[in-house]
Amino acid sequence: MNIVACIKQVPNTDTTIRVKPDGSGIDETGIEWVMNPYDEFGVEEALRMKEKFGGEVTIVSLGPARAINAIRTALAMGADKAIYINDPVFDGADAYMTATALAAAIKTIPYDIILCGQRAIDDDSGQVGAILAALLDIPQVTFVTKIDVEGNSIKVVRPVEGAQLLIESPLPCVVTADKGLNEPRFASLPGILKSRKKPVEVNDAAALGVTMDVKAKVLRIMAPPAKPPGKIISGDDPAAKAKELVKLLREEAKAI
Repeated sequence: MNIVACIKQVPNTDTTIRVKPDGSGIDETGIEWVMNPYDEFGVEEALRMKEKFGGEVTIVSLGPARAINAIRTALAMGADKAIYINDPVFDGADAYMTATALAAAIKTIPYDIILCGQRAIDDDSGQVGAILAALLDIPQVTFVTKIDVEGNSIKVVRPVEGAQLLIESPLPCVVTADKGLNEPRFASLPGILKSRKKPVEVNDAAALGVTMDVKAKVLRIMAPPAKPPGKIISGDDPAAKAKELVKLLREEAKAI
């Protein structure tokens, strides 16, 4: 079985994000970069499929030079090889352009299933998987928390409000992984050592035959407004404090 897992490198959720003074982007100084957590679910599921059905797992990723670290993490987890798309022309690429580059790389290899995270935690757009499926002209199933492969098709569970959908799709298809699909493994020391020898094919836009065609552009990034300080109601009389709290909730917070 030929399994593809698409990954993105994003800032760690514990990292303090600072916006550049001109609003052109974020200040990357001191940021810790990691594999997108939802992509980790996709990589783990790809590895479990390989362990069950055989075959190989190929990681596909687009990003700047630092993104190779996320690729090496996926290889250390157990993936077999990687295709790394690295070209300054893709700086500022939107979801459509990212999916276009990924599709161009994936078309060069055999694939039975493509796994992506349901969204990246930095831009939060959640569009790349769907666009990728459209560009490859294959089905897609999104926000998946369970996958069963049955011959040339899969059955997946997709939670919806108050219920769950059981969806069947032929292969090949794109699946976007959601929290609950699995528990990603940690890279072992032997896995880390082996990852250094695993092949990583590096491509630029010219090699893929892709030209930049951005559909959406971020004009400015702004930090959220500062929250006003909280208030502490002091005093020894619980009834008086409760009365003051209700007054503040009604007159200032407009909550009641």
